[in-house]
Amino acid sequence: MFIDHHEKHLIGFRSALGTVISPIVYLADIPQEFFSWGGESMVSRSYLRQENQRLNDEAIILKAQLQKHIALQAENARLRNLLGTQNDTLERRLLAEIIQIDDDPFRLDFVINKGYLDEVYIGQTVIDENGVVGQVVTVFATTSIVLMISDASHAIPVRVARNNVRAIAAGSGLIDQLFLKNITLTTDIVEGDIIVSSGLGQKFPVGYPVAKVTSVVRDSSKAYASIQVKPIAKLERLSSVLLVWTHKATVED
Repeated sequence: MFIDHHEKHLIGFRSALGTVISPIVYLADIPQEFFSWGGESMVSRSYLRQENQRLNDEAIILKAQLQKHIALQAENARLRNLLGTQNDTLERRLLAEIIQIDDDPFRLDFVINKGYLDEVYIGQTVIDENGVVGQVVTVFATTSIVLMISDASHAIPVRVARNNVRAIAAGSGLIDQLFLKNITLTTDIVEGDIIVSSGLGQKFPVGYPVAKVTSVVRDSSKAYASIQVKPIAKLERLSSVLLVWTHKATVED
């Protein structure tokens, strides 16, 4: 009876003590819960800000690329009109496979599986999905040899897409490098400029991407600037190319 009597009193005491202590324990846990929630919230907000900034940056870049593409299209259309060419000038194209690459380190050319039976002609423009690859230099019945634009013996009339400055892009002998010839020190050409075919000489059609300016060095002790450009076509990874016909091209060419 004594134990039972005291246990009843203890139960009441423990109940009363729990009632008093529970709010204190709850209040003691609040700072930890607050900082835990606050830390997660700050991390989440920081991540969202970074992600939002990244998406905004990507959107700006994509808009700039779109504007440049539209500007280039408009400029190419204007040049076609000035040069008196027709909109259907470049409609005829033929896919060709590369069947052999020259292993001569001093000559950058390759053989394709199309020849004069396919109406391929000497001087014909060859492109890939990115830009100008080169031109046909030898034609056989079912095959042809294409000289790349970066070959040391090759040159192509070009212009700067940004400001229409004209130049000649000559091959360096290195597959991924050309240079612009005889550019004066004051000529407005800068790194990042896109170089396209000008159409002068009527060997290459107008407006195809050729190269991107990678280096501009102006030395006052020299008459001309040293300007290096990199082909836009993926010359080192070609497996197939496109042959392009112009309205003036014939098999006899």
